[in-house]
Amino acid sequence: MCFLFLGSIINAQIKTENSIELITEKKVFKAGEKIVLEFVTTPKKTMHLYCSNSYGTTIIPSEIKNNKLLFTLPAHFSSKRGVLNWKLINPKKIIKGEIKIIPKDIPVSIETYIGPPSIVAGEKDYTMFVVIPTDNLDNPLTENSAVTIQQQFLNQEKKEEIFTKNLIGFKNIYSPLKSGRILLSSVASNLNSKEFTVNIMPGIGTNFKIFSQRNHNYADGNQITTFSTSVIRDTHNNVISDGSFVDFYIKNKKGDVLKTSGKTINGVATAKILHPEFKEDWLVKAYIIGIAESDEIKLTYKQVIKDFTVAFSNNNRTLKVGPLQSFMNQMIPDGLKVTTSIFKDGKLVDSIVTKSVDGFVNFELDANIYPNEIYKIKVSTAGITKSFNSIKLW
Repeated sequence: MCFLFLGSIINAQIKTENSIELITEKKVFKAGEKIVLEFVTTPKKTMHLYCSNSYGTTIIPSEIKNNKLLFTLPAHFSSKRGVLNWKLINPKKIIKGEIKIIPKDIPVSIETYIGPPSIVAGEKDYTMFVVIPTDNLDNPLTENSAVTIQQQFLNQEKKEEIFTKNLIGFKNIYSPLKSGRILLSSVASNLNSKEFTVNIMPGIGTNFKIFSQRNHNYADGNQITTFSTSVIRDTHNNVISDGSFVDFYIKNKKGDVLKTSGKTINGVATAKILHPEFKEDWLVKAYIIGIAESDEIKLTYKQVIKDFTVAFSNNNRTLKVGPLQSFMNQMIPDGLKVTTSIFKDGKLVDSIVTKSVDGFVNFELDANIYPNEIYKIKVSTAGITKSFNSIKLW
């Protein structure tokens, strides 16, 4: 009986000598506040506290004061919001816990982000406005902190209050029907952010009309026809963005296709092309490839040269073509293409292409290239061809 009583005393004494107990009751601290964890302990010896949060880990040595173990958290741990886990390094007993560090109530800065910076008009595309109000230790404020989003577009201004969630406040800003610029800013506890701009771009173009302009309708191969579009708009009547590419396709009587292109300025695209050199009918249609197309217009070009003469000299080796006269009997502008084709025994020997100067064209048939023989010669210009059979070169 005495042995049992003595054993109980010894066990109680051992338990008392090794007891360690946390006496700090506070579990929530504000960022920047001094955090000291106090333990009451029987053994008067230094211990270590293992601390861990989302920024890292550290081991803190203790201080012994008034029969208490004191652990003071370093400033870089106590200044960051979140959950901090701790564990007392004690081989006899596992003692662990956690404390919560919350941000201060008043923000001193607002981190603001927006993107994308450009969206398409039409109430479908949107940009996201993200606001993060932070305290003086760069901690985001507590959940459900109020933030006011301010918007200005054309002659409209509006405000909307949102609340932070998961450290941030955010708002999807949908595009209006009209193009322009939206100005955005945010306010948290009377702290204002800087101004942000979102460009509202026009949508893709819709079908449009085309027009032509020319000084005359003669096929002189010299004047220029200018094509232009009507003002191209999107489905919400916004003028499409400058620089949109418009292709004008031209189909002639032979079925060949020509192309000229232009870019829009203030919604209108223009393109130029030379007149044909002979009587021609054109069907013209324009496209914004894969997006929109125009109506089709027809242009007719009249024959500008009705006839011309060809004079042979110098043993028929010199051909003088002209005068080449235009629709008012004036000399055709320089640069009209004239082609001379030489045939021998029904086969094409050569073709020579020269451009007119002062209404005339001269061809020289070199004896080193064209021996003394009888040839068939064709001269073509402005859609007119003249044939000369059995021309003897000597």
